[in-house]
Amino acid sequence: MEHKPVYYGEYLQLDKIIDAQHPVSFEKGNEPAHDEMLFIIIHQAYELWFKQILFEVNSVVEMMSKPSLDDNSNELQTIVHRLKRVTTILKVLVQQIDILETMTPMDFLDFRDMLRPASGFQSWQFKILEARLGLKFDQRHGQEYYISQLKKEDIEIIKKAEANPSIIQLVNGWLERMPFLHDARIWNNDRDDQTENSIHPFWSDYENIYAQSLSDAEKKNVEHFKQHFFDEAHNPDRSLSPAACRSALFIMLYRGYPMLELPFQLLDTLLEIDNQLGSWRYRHINMVRRMIGTRIGTGGSTGAGYLQGAMDKHYIFKEISQLNSFLIDRRKLPVLPKELTEKLGYHF
Repeated sequence: MEHKPVYYGEYLQLDKIIDAQHPVSFEKGNEPAHDEMLFIIIHQAYELWFKQILFEVNSVVEMMSKPSLDDNSNELQTIVHRLKRVTTILKVLVQQIDILETMTPMDFLDFRDMLRPASGFQSWQFKILEARLGLKFDQRHGQEYYISQLKKEDIEIIKKAEANPSIIQLVNGWLERMPFLHDARIWNNDRDDQTENSIHPFWSDYENIYAQSLSDAEKKNVEHFKQHFFDEAHNPDRSLSPAACRSALFIMLYRGYPMLELPFQLLDTLLEIDNQLGSWRYRHINMVRRMIGTRIGTGGSTGAGYLQGAMDKHYIFKEISQLNSFLIDRRKLPVLPKELTEKLGYHF
């Protein structure tokens, strides 16, 4: 088939993009506010980046929704690669605040009142992103305000996203399928405590080593260990099951084995996504305080106060980060049986 010539501006539809900035202050009867153009372009850029992040996250959801996933495959490499791209984009979103902060509070006041009741809180793309990653409605700060400022069609889109599988749910299922320790017989065939109902030999040993590593002030952590990794009834609203937590901790402990390199990168990248979202929220809070102090937002929220509450509560992958509380000195790690290390390594 003959290639049809492509023209740069037409391919990017620059006529639509460049003509998409219409400052309210420049309308007839208003006093033009120079910095409103910057304000519009910054937020349009945010929404374009949100679209790209959603494009990456949706592709990851699709791949992880398959019945099985090879933990040493090109597919898992692609998942990690695309999620790392998300973290890089989020870093750009944080850096864009530097540009927005070239606008002074007085510059913002030149057009701020003309924007009511529009607010960044009405970004349905960002709410979909949070839902796709795994932020549940019950975990949200300010639930009564969450969708009060949105159009009906936007609310429907967000609710649909919340009803579909999220990254954290799919990661939980993936971790539960991890086969590393399912066969207790290969751990130690000589153990007398290998009954069907007993704790796995590895975790029995690990709990003892962990308990011995704690200071007197940390002794209560032993009970937290039991709840986190073995109590199915404790905190039924948790995102990661005890089985998933055991697999995730095992990956963190033995990430040096080739078969665990990609799984560890996946977990670490999810933590970095939370970290970058937290950084973005932190910078946003400081910017709002700098611009409007303690005044309410244009959409009616409490402004910086609302943003502070969301930053404190909206950590999607916090259960993965909490696993660091249960790490031990690598020199004290239980030695894995040869049969298991052969499965986790490369052998020629």
